[in-house]
Amino acid sequence: MRQLPPTERENPRSRNLDLLDTAKLVETIVDDQRAAGDAVLAASAEIARAVDSIAQRLLAGGRLHYVGAGSSGRIATLDASEMPPTFGTSPELVRAHIAGGVPALVRSLEGAEDDAPAGDALAREYFKSGDAVVGISASGSAAFVLAALARARAIGSLTIALTSVAGSALADAAQIAIVLETGPETLAGSTRLKAGTAAKIALNTISTAVMVRLGKVYDNLMVDVVANNCKLHARALRLVERLAGVDSPRARALLQSAGGSVKVAVVMERYGIGPAQAQTMLDGHRGALRPLLGSQG
Repeated sequence: MRQLPPTERENPRSRNLDLLDTAKLVETIVDDQRAAGDAVLAASAEIARAVDSIAQRLLAGGRLHYVGAGSSGRIATLDASEMPPTFGTSPELVRAHIAGGVPALVRSLEGAEDDAPAGDALAREYFKSGDAVVGISASGSAAFVLAALARARAIGSLTIALTSVAGSALADAAQIAIVLETGPETLAGSTRLKAGTAAKIALNTISTAVMVRLGKVYDNLMVDVVANNCKLHARALRLVERLAGVDSPRARALLQSAGGSVKVAVVMERYGIGPAQAQTMLDGHRGALRPLLGSQG
């Protein structure tokens, strides 16, 4: 009999799970999740390689795509959907694609992961040669993801695998393979647990690090935040106060003149110029604030 991949094996540490009292049951499940962070940390070198390669593609005008099925697709969608409000990106810059489409986000369509023709069709419709594509599958065997990645590579996109199984079909198919070795789950085969947690950490890391490389971050601050609610507007005001060295009324006036852009407001104050000139200066540095402020801030 063919050996099961680690994600499908039984975990000896969670034997008799159904016999545990509730406190021990919860402790066992939570404790096993710790391995997720360790698995991502162990893959740091390949994640860094992926970040640099993705950033290079995006700086040249490409886009970043995530492709997943089931839990992997939902986790990918969560990460991609946070890019516009957090970093002020176009919704088209980072896109997630899930097997089964939008309906699969809210209900299980497990058979969709086996639809290789749909994965190929997706890639033909959305991917271009300058793009980067991250295929996500804990087992590394989802046919939808494999077909999309294969077509992406044929098109000329950069292909990256995010999987929990070394030597899987997905890992072998990609130019860069990020293997998160999370091992057997507390509940055998339920990769929405530890493998899913690791995938979320990895995607959070990849997207955030890429945005840092694109100049969307100054220091450790979210300077491209889109202030479209009270909390985020207050955050934008605090950023302008801190980085421009002004009081709250002045920060408010600057932010209003800058059309809500923290970076434009800060450059206006630092250089004593109007919003159009400030935007031109930022454009000259691909939108990055660091070259204009140096080590100040």
